This record gives sequence, structure tokens and C-alpha cells, in this order.
Amino acid sequence: MKTSRFFLAGLSSVALLGTSACVTDPNTGEQKISRTVLGGVGGAVAGGLLGGVIGGKTGRIIGAAAGAAGGGYVGYRMDQQIKELKEQTAGSGVDVSETDGGEAILVNLPNGVTFATGSYTINQTFRQTLDNVAANLVQYPNSLVDVYGYTDTVGSSDSNQRLSNQRAQAVSNYLTSRGVSSSRIRWMGFGETRLAVQTGDNVAEPLNRRVEIKIIPFDQDDVNAARANQ
Repeated sequence: MKTSRFFLAGLSSVALLGTSACVTDPNTGEQKISRTVLGGVGGAVAGGLLGGVIGGKTGRIIGAAAGAAGGGYVGYRMDQQIKELKEQTAGSGVDVSETDGGEAILVNLPNGVTFATGSYTINQTFRQTLDNVAANLVQYPNSLVDVYGYTDTVGSSDSNQRLSNQRAQAVSNYLTSRGVSSSRIRWMGFGETRLAVQTGDNVAEPLNRRVEIKIIPFDQDDVNAARANQ
């Protein structure tokens, strides 16, 4: 009986998506399925499609929800947030894109302008860009924020791991200092274990030295599901 109910519910959701789930993406002008509708017909299901989150989502969503607006956030407003982030970081070298099959946002901070070589002190000239990112996160509170640090393979693996930790923590602390709730943010360094490109020619190697900010939206259905799973 449970299988039948889930099957019928799935068919109903698909039917709804087929009739009323299209919106215009403000970044491209193209018609696409609205994640607002996905959140409305089954936020817990849509949330299950999200990629990995540091420490798991359940406890973090409950903590972050205290200062968030809830409701139908995942969807058009996420597309709008991407558009605004691109505008706010234009010309800085920051790359903003969708990730996790379009269910999260990835903000890639370039190493060369974010930090000096071997340092985890954020460059003074880059702080205005991070201020803009932080202001955007404050404006859109319905999300978890993961900060990831990565290095290249130059130097020892231990020093690379330590530097990636320090850089991820530095960006996380900076965002918190600019008003982003600490309950939303976690950080982790991956050292040289997750290379963006496989190279040793020191030409493409700088692409491996980066910090990424992953923004994982949630809605009221995700909050309810998290509370139910406590």
C-alpha cells in the first residue's frame, strides 16, 4: 500500500510539473522547470537530490532556519541570486555557477586574487568582493553555506592540507564577520585530494588552488523534514 501511495504521489507531482512548472531563467531568458514548484510539491524529495553537505543537513537546517524566512525559496529566487552574484562579482575573477544538478550554487574564488602565495590572509583588494558575496548571503538567508579549500600538488601533502584548512576557515570567518549567521556556515580543507585539473606543468596548475563557496538552499518542507528526522 505504501508503494502505491508513493507511486501515485509521484505521478501527481510529475503532472503538476508538466502543467505549471515553467519559469523564465533571468540569466539566460530560457524556459526551465521551476524549483519553486519542486519545493512546493515535495521539498523533502527535492532536498534529497542535493549533493553533499558538511556534517549533514538535518541539524544544520534546523539551526539555520531560526533566522531564515522559509517558504518557497528554492526556485526562481535561487536563479535571481545567481544573477545578482554574477553582477556583484563581475570583473573580479570569481565564477558563479549552478551545481548539484541545479539544486545549489557554487562560487569559485580564484587563488591568485584571494590570497598571496602560501598565505591564508585574504588580500585587501579582494575584500570588497567578499563583502558583496556576504551581503548577498544575508539577503538570501534560506541556505546552508559550505566553504571548501583546495591546493595544487606543489609542496608536501601535509602543508597543502593545512593551508587549505586555513584558507577555507579564513573565508568562513570573514563571511561571519560580515553578518552571515555562523549557524549556516561550515568549512573544510581538501588539500591536494580533489584537483580541478590533472597537470604538473605549472600552466593550468593554478586552477587547482581555489576556495569554493557552496550555497545550498532550503525551504519550509526541508525544515519540516529535518525536524521530523531529529
